Amino acid sequence: MTAQPEITQRDLRTRSKEIMDAVQGGQAFTVTRDGHQIGELVPLRRRRRFVPRGEFAAMSRTAPDISLDAFRADQEATAAQETDDPYDR
Repeated sequence: MTAQPEITQRDLRTRSKEIMDAVQGGQAFTVTRDGHQIGELVPLRRRRRFVPRGEFAAMSRTAPDISLDAFRADQEATAAQETDDPYDR
């Protein structure tokens, strides 16, 4: 694994568009001030909203079997629980 490139606080200020474009492209940076590391600038992980049908089918083939009776029992046990009213004193 390669180390993240270091950028100074001044570089971040003067080259912000270039650096933010790189972050958007997946690059991470370590930010320094006066030669000391003070933080990291890392891209956010993007979550997929949908899984392609083929990928879902492949995952489903290796999933463990589910007992329908056990599933229904779990649902009934959950539904039968009484919730505490936080305003009931």
